[in-house]
Amino acid sequence: MTDTGKPTDDPTTPDSATEPTAADPLAPAASSTPPTSPADDRTPRQRFEEAAASKRSLDDHEPEETLWEGGYSPKAMVGSWIGLTLISIGLLVAAGFIEQLTFGIALIVIAVLWILVGLSYAAKRLGVHYELTSQRFIHKTGILTRRTDRIEVIDIDDVSYQQGPIQRIFQVGTISITSSDRSDPELELIGINKVGEVAGLIDDIRRSERRRRSLHIESI
Repeated sequence: MTDTGKPTDDPTTPDSATEPTAADPLAPAASSTPPTSPADDRTPRQRFEEAAASKRSLDDHEPEETLWEGGYSPKAMVGSWIGLTLISIGLLVAAGFIEQLTFGIALIVIAVLWILVGLSYAAKRLGVHYELTSQRFIHKTGILTRRTDRIEVIDIDDVSYQQGPIQRIFQVGTISITSSDRSDPELELIGINKVGEVAGLIDDIRRSERRRRSLHIESI
């Protein structure tokens, strides 16, 4: 007997949940191609300079430390004082044997020599000052008027020093710096105390800064 009150399942009737929805004609069509980025018109040199500038900006926070300060050492005048003393004694002795050279004239000559040497020492002692930092070498000259020059330690090409016989005893001497700096391609630091240590320090800072810069360039 057939139950007429219960609807029969029709397999041919499509389910409303599975019916495909019609595409919206107003929706924008999806593009299968990715958006193109604008062309980079920079030259390789410009890209390198920009990368180097960005690297340098990262290093701006590194503090500049003062590693050494100095000037003309009093020990550098020991040889001059010894020589001047011997000259003074020689003039006094000569005044006793030469009639034209009296003791008065000898004393005047001795006084003038000592004044000239003293003024020379004061000019060197007060008129020259050096400072070495982790990035630059600064030298100041002058008493009434002061001139300040700066040399980047990376621009220093060679460091050497010279000593005389008496200077070797007191560990003083002259340091010669050769650099690619246009204002001071060759610089001499006279009367430097512990000249070997100072020259070695300048050379070490120069080498360290060049290695650091080369590593930064290679990482760009």
